[in-house]
This record gives sequence, structure tokens and C-alpha cells, in this order.
Amino acid sequence: MKKNILIVIIFSFILVSCHKKDDDPETIDTGAIVGLNELMHEWYYWYKKLPEVKTSDFKDPYALMDTLRYKTFDRWSFVADYDEFIASMQGTFVGHGIRIGVDSQGKARIVTIYNNSPMYGTIDNPRGVRRGWIIKSINGQDPAPIILSQNATAYNNMMGPSVEGRINTFIFQTPRGNDTTFTTAKTSFQVNSVMLFDTLTINSVKTGHLVFDEFIEPSPEELKTAFKFFKEQNIKDLILDLRYNSGGILDVAAELASYIVGTPSFSSTFASSTYNDKKSSEESDFSFKTVSYPLNLTKLIVITTSETASASEEVINGVKPFMPVITIGTTTNGKPTGMDVFQYNNKYIYAPITFELVNSAGIGGFYDGFAPAKYVTDDITRDFNDKSEACFKEAIYYLQHGTVSSKKSYESVTVKTISEKPIWMNNLYNFDRLMDKK
Repeated sequence: MKKNILIVIIFSFILVSCHKKDDDPETIDTGAIVGLNELMHEWYYWYKKLPEVKTSDFKDPYALMDTLRYKTFDRWSFVADYDEFIASMQGTFVGHGIRIGVDSQGKARIVTIYNNSPMYGTIDNPRGVRRGWIIKSINGQDPAPIILSQNATAYNNMMGPSVEGRINTFIFQTPRGNDTTFTTAKTSFQVNSVMLFDTLTINSVKTGHLVFDEFIEPSPEELKTAFKFFKEQNIKDLILDLRYNSGGILDVAAELASYIVGTPSFSSTFASSTYNDKKSSEESDFSFKTVSYPLNLTKLIVITTSETASASEEVINGVKPFMPVITIGTTTNGKPTGMDVFQYNNKYIYAPITFELVNSAGIGGFYDGFAPAKYVTDDITRDFNDKSEACFKEAIYYLQHGTVSSKKSYESVTVKTISEKPIWMNNLYNFDRLMDKK
């Protein structure tokens, strides 16, 4: 079977404009619109479900994609500005490097922050912002109502454009209850996909703990560092936190799964792709990879939310035939599909759903997501490695007792968040397929 570099992408709530519309009739690129329509009829996984359209009715390919998308299953196919997409895929972006959520008390809090964020500081810097800090105001405005409403326009107005040098003033309440002010500028920096890795001892067994944020081009080196540490610590179990990981490069997903499953998996299939009947020659088997520090795990616990999607779900699904996988948190997104990525004239990126994935047992089609063994609300009031954090605490309980807890009934609530990430993931993609520029 033919092997390609493919990516698996999932939408998250956008903060910035996702495209530029060509409203001036003189600037309408008819070729781009016609080209997308032809592409969808050739490559789209559900091409038989496409509606008949007149391409002359559309001002840009964004609107056409919105009309063509098979909404029964497809929440993901998109068109992007070429330059914005390329910049995103390189693993760098401009911003403060934060995700903000609202807790059960209606307070805005830091949910994630990249290590290279200008607000992160260092471990020894008491002014370094961390997950769980309360955001009392941004430029004098409480961000909580905006996040709860998921109003991207209001958020953009509050935070300003994603350009270097844009200054915003944050007033935080620290875990100690003190107020502290950060006046900081948006900068361009390299993001980190491994947010945290450490170990803990449970029932005299060394357990690894990995918080992994996205499958991007720099991820393999970060994963190598983490799993080298786990190998040296001789861990037997792993708590894998994928609660905000909404996808990325399938090849990196296979690499993560290979560390988890271990040496015997190298000749086995991690996932297989199925295309539409016009493109069956493109179908591929993706094997587990040879990695430097494969583990010999007895248990894998995965922390999930509705933002756990695509490549993250493929790790869960791909590992299941080889070892027990227990999930804690809330039901995953439900995206067993992926995309080939096409470019048009260095102007647009087209990312339609082109294939579906199954594991080595032929199991896929998880459009309803993976339900957890125990429903636990994401506890954004505490850091990832705080043993009182609800999801982490439940994962530890399972490893201690071999079952989920029954004494306490957790309320399953979806925590609303806003991230500075664009709707597409920072990916390496297959650029061999070029749209006709004419």
C-alpha cells in the first residue's frame, strides 16, 4: 500500500478571524472556487453526499466549503489562508501563549500556558503565571462573560490583533490570594507540545505522568526527552493527559503509541486508512515505529475531554488492541477521520475529510467519541500535577484500586475555554498534491 504523510485535524473554538473574504467582485478568484468544487467531488470522503451547487453563486471558497460539508458527520473540513496556515504549521505563533477557561464559580482562569510565553517565567520566578491562576481583568475587563458566551469578536476586541508588540494588561489573583499585574506584549515564539512530564509512586509502582498538548513537528524530540526519563525511571504505568489535545500529525501519533506499546509492536499496524471508492489506491497502513525508549507498560490511563480529538483518539484506538486503556474525564470529540491537505496558488489551503481510520482490529467509526470509565469535570483550579486536581486524582485512584471510585459522584460539566490556537493545528502536511493554478 502507498504510504503518505497525512495529518489529522480537529476544530477548536477560534479567537481570530479564520479567513479573509474576497467581497470585491473584481477580486473574486473563480479558479479557486471551481477548483475546490472539483477537488471535493474527487477526494471528499462523502463525495456522494455533496449537494449540487452553482459555483458562480459563491464569492470565495470558504462559503463554498460551508455549503458542501456533509454536516451529518463532517464538522471539520475547512479552507484556510495559505500564509496563516503555513505559519501555524511551523510551530510558532504570535500571542501570549495562553488558554483561558471559566470555573464553576464563574471565575476566569489560566487553563494552559506555553513555556515560552512571556508570562510563564521560570520555576524559580514567583511571578511566572501557571495553570489555575484567576484572571480578574484584561485591560480592565472581566473576561469570564466573554468566554462563557464563546464570543470570538468580543474576545478579539478585548485582546487586540495577533501581532507582535500588542500590549495587554492582566490582573491575576495568585494561588496565595494576592493580586499581581502583568503588562506584557504579544510575541512570536515556539510552542511546546509536552506541557509536563514527571513520575509518582502508586502502590510501590513507579508511574509516569505526561501532559501532551498537540501533535506537531517539534513533538518527536520533546517526546524522546520525556520517554527517556520514563525509561530511566523504569515506570510500569502511565497517566497520559490528552484533555486539550485536538489532533495533529498522524505520524507523531504513531510514534507516541509506539513508546507506549513497546518493542513487540514494531511490525504491527497502528492504523489503516480507507478512502472513497475513487481513491482506494491511496489507502495506507501505518505501522508502529521504532523508538529509542519503548516502555513495557501494564496500564494506560488517559485523561480526556470533548477537546480530545482526532490524532489523540487514534492513539487511544490504536493502542487498545495491545493493552487495556482506561479513560477518565469526559467523552472525547469523536473524529475517526483525517485530511489530505491541498494548496491553491499559494493563496488557499483546502483541508477536506478524505479518509477514515481504523485500528489493527479493524475498529473505528467512533463518531460518538470514547466515553470515560468515570465522568470527571476538568478541574482548571489546580495545576496538572496537583494530586487534588479532580481528573488526576481519579486516575491515581484507579491505579491504586483497579477500579474507578464510587464514594464520590463527580458532576460532568463541559468547561468552556478559549485558546489562542487557530482552528487548524500546527502540522506538517502532504504538499505533494497541488491544485491546478490555472
